[in-house]
Amino acid sequence: MLLGEDVRGRLAEEIARLRGLSRSVAWTVPENLHITLKFLGPIELTQRALVATALARLASSVPSFDITLRGLGAFPSLTRPRVIWGGVDDAGAHALITLADSVERALTPLGFSAEERFVPHVTLGRVRQPRRDPVLTEALALASTRDFGGVHVDRIALMRSALSPRGARHDELATWALSRSSDRGDRGEVGDGTRRTD
Repeated sequence: MLLGEDVRGRLAEEIARLRGLSRSVAWTVPENLHITLKFLGPIELTQRALVATALARLASSVPSFDITLRGLGAFPSLTRPRVIWGGVDDAGAHALITLADSVERALTPLGFSAEERFVPHVTLGRVRQPRRDPVLTEALALASTRDFGGVHVDRIALMRSALSPRGARHDELATWALSRSSDRGDRGEVGDGTRRTD
């Protein structure tokens, strides 16, 4: 999911601030800031068509929702970061986890492996040579509750990542609108909050 311009702008400001603190991080280009629900790897055209069908069916059964981008952090830890990320508020994270679980269930029958655990985040940068960096650690800790704005999640997308000397570039191959919350009607809901497709 690509992010709105306002949120990307605030995260870009944060990237610019952090860039001055650490030269060992490859930072994400602001227009590429997004949330990955599932990484598929290389797929052939025939498999892409099956994925598109599955995601279109899924999207029509999931109501749109709102999230707030909040806080900075790092994987695996602040003291030895490898990936610098922007976080999601608790309610938004729950909604994204539910959506990611639905994507897993839709794509597993097509041969895609299930991921161990989905943690909603926006990758801001990747550390080239992971090591202790007290200055970066302190900066991330001080921004652990900073608010970067809200996003209305009303669609999902199939995206392609292409590596270049300037970093990865992400292009949308197809998008599918989620159903509007007011369109839920009296069609039954399953336990995870999504609607039945049968």
